[in-house]
Amino acid sequence: MVFNKTGASVLAAIAAAGCTTTGAPAPKSPSATPPKVAFVADPYPSTYHAYPGVPTVVAHVTIFDGEGGRIDDGSILLADGKVTALGQSVDAPPGATVIDGRGKFVTPGIIDIHSHLGDYPSPGVEGTADGNEATGPVTADVWAEHSVWPQDPGFSRAMANGGITTLQILPGSANLFGGRSVTLKNVPARTMQGMKFPGAPYGLKMACGENPKRVYGSRGQKPGSRMGNIAVDRATWARAAEYKRKWDKYDRDGGEPPARDIAMDTLREALAGTIEIQNHCYRADEMAVVIDMAKEFGYKVAAFHHAVEAYKIADLLAENHICAALWADWWGFKMEAYDGISENIPLVYNAGGCAIVHSDDENGIQRLNQEAAKALAAGRRMGMTISDEQAWTWLSYNPAKAMRIADRTGSLKPGKMADVVLWNGNPFSVYTRPEKVWVDGALLYDALDRARRPVSDFELGQPGEGDTK
Repeated sequence: MVFNKTGASVLAAIAAAGCTTTGAPAPKSPSATPPKVAFVADPYPSTYHAYPGVPTVVAHVTIFDGEGGRIDDGSILLADGKVTALGQSVDAPPGATVIDGRGKFVTPGIIDIHSHLGDYPSPGVEGTADGNEATGPVTADVWAEHSVWPQDPGFSRAMANGGITTLQILPGSANLFGGRSVTLKNVPARTMQGMKFPGAPYGLKMACGENPKRVYGSRGQKPGSRMGNIAVDRATWARAAEYKRKWDKYDRDGGEPPARDIAMDTLREALAGTIEIQNHCYRADEMAVVIDMAKEFGYKVAAFHHAVEAYKIADLLAENHICAALWADWWGFKMEAYDGISENIPLVYNAGGCAIVHSDDENGIQRLNQEAAKALAAGRRMGMTISDEQAWTWLSYNPAKAMRIADRTGSLKPGKMADVVLWNGNPFSVYTRPEKVWVDGALLYDALDRARRPVSDFELGQPGEGDTK
């Protein structure tokens, strides 16, 4: 074999680097352990920063603390973004803003556990309808936050008209596994990350019943029945359990990492309990089946949503510590919603369960206090003794529990986020509106100050919007 000058010099260099002086191969160095693949649970971290506030005392006001407590002629101090003190008498620090709340009420900000704002924004046109990936029954790989449009006018209207300070944005219910939800603080921001509730766990939207069997059965594919729904659910959870087993082994022992699957990442976390299951389900019998399926695969349902027949199994829900996120009287519009009753919410509550009032609607989110009032009245007509302050747990503390953020918001306790609403009358009255809304102690809405009536950027310049004169 003939080498030219260049080839010879290359071989010489190789020989010098790779051979001993005797010509034997050099011993190989021990192979280094490959570094573990870092699993990032949230590659889109929150950039939320609270707006600046000032120390504020609301005095001589009726307070619902969100956990069932009431203080008449009370006072509350907000400072450094937190609830600092509340009681019959609270000292105002020097320089604090003091508001006379006589005849008015203070509550925690309302938390809507089931919203599609930003994903189905107003105006409702096809170009912005991004809440349902209705291309297959299992779309656990999609994340609701990737569709959130911060300029949705619904956000500011939910605050101004409904006192909403936190909301969970869910994918739609066409799919058995609809994807991840995201929890947002209701604040003006340029990006989804700027609204994202720091450290809030993700949710996994699931659905049972008519929606998935109708959407996919009509296309001649599985599922086309309720038994098909559960069959696909179980097969998917079985795959997720195997995926989790492989990754748990890798996390424990190292070696070659398994192939990533974005959908299975979500289900793996759900099985590990770090993602909360939010399950669209109407009928009592289906909820019971899902509870058994959850036990089979070792996951936990945080809340059944809509759940118009929750009253039939209120004891079962309480026994399994599953919340029910409900409408006051929105039922009868399809077969699985036919057997709803107006006493659903108070019956779940009266059984010792976790009852929640939710919206699932861009208009309903603006009057959840009135929806709770309707349910409260229905319960009292049935003979249940439920106080106003106890009913407020349906609007703030219970949704916070089901979203696993109750340690930070949802009630007025010292050290918690100052997410607070001052109502101009009893908040269960149809005549009452939010007068002021604070998020993390910052006054973001004031009905008495036109400069503090936030509107979406999308609306600025429209007649009657954004005018501070």
